[in-house]
Amino acid sequence: MDSLTQITLGAAVGEATLGRRVGNKAALWGAAFGTLPDLDVIINPFVTEATSLAFHRGLSHSFFIAIVAAPLLAWLLSRLHSEDDATWRAWTPLVLLVLVTHIILDTLTSYGTQVFAPFSDLRAAVPSIFIIDPVYTVPLAAGLLIGFRWQHDHRLRRRSNYIGLAISSAYLVLTLGIKAHVESVFESSLEAQGKPHTEVFTQPTPFNVVLWNGMVQDESGTWTGQYSLFDPDDTIELEFVPKNDHLLRGHADDRAIEILRWFSKGYYTVSESDGSVRFHDLRFGRTDLGLGSGGRYLFTFHLKQGRNGRYVNFRQTRPPFRPDRELLERFVHRISGQPSSPATANYVQ
Repeated sequence: MDSLTQITLGAAVGEATLGRRVGNKAALWGAAFGTLPDLDVIINPFVTEATSLAFHRGLSHSFFIAIVAAPLLAWLLSRLHSEDDATWRAWTPLVLLVLVTHIILDTLTSYGTQVFAPFSDLRAAVPSIFIIDPVYTVPLAAGLLIGFRWQHDHRLRRRSNYIGLAISSAYLVLTLGIKAHVESVFESSLEAQGKPHTEVFTQPTPFNVVLWNGMVQDESGTWTGQYSLFDPDDTIELEFVPKNDHLLRGHADDRAIEILRWFSKGYYTVSESDGSVRFHDLRFGRTDLGLGSGGRYLFTFHLKQGRNGRYVNFRQTRPPFRPDRELLERFVHRISGQPSSPATANYVQ
């Protein structure tokens, strides 16, 4: 999730946990710990891109590390704020809840979070919300900021913050319910079209929970499609994207390929241009917002070979994404349930 949302969530959880006893310090430390797990990116200048990709949302987003670190960090806070009537036992729930809620919120996006590290490298993801969603963040921030009008021990301050947390949490539950419905629609459409499958990957498109992307793998590629809650029927038009694994022949065990396949969970396609092999992660979409106008993949990795000819690293590139008015209008029309139409504009390539 975006940093602003995680900071806001951390502050609201901190205020709800210990604000009555230590005042604004609870929200401030909650905000700080709300962004702490994402500071794992500080290693990026010192490691390869392959290592960085494998490390991000790893140990720093582990439930085990959160449980171990919480009492230690709480002890430091109790020493730093010894003048307050709060021991390390009182600070511990604040730190733990802020870290855990950060992890849980990240699992509701499509990136993947290693919640069981270091015991497992499973990337947990139940994507039901886009990485930036004002419908979630605004009530959370409003409840917190409105509450600051009153003293830390005033009941209206707590009530305002609780209301913000309740509304945002209810919205998350709603997105999970919508996701379950969307998955059932995809499964029904796949069965009607005679396409066998074991798992359907669904995620909302940017800034809404009405229009969803869905993906289903088979041995040679991925079937992709879109569904809007306002679509007139449940028939989903599917596009087949081949994996093109033949371009990786002889490199299946290379470290860079293993990391990218693990990261993408198999939802990828490979391309070759000018002698350069590129690995594209399908989950993060294209610059055409999936509307079929020939956009470029937003997560593209240029594979790099070592001296032994193996793919040992990669360089991630993201194409310029400057949607014009026509593309945005088509996107809104698709959200409203209208079918996408071929584009006439030439988008940035």
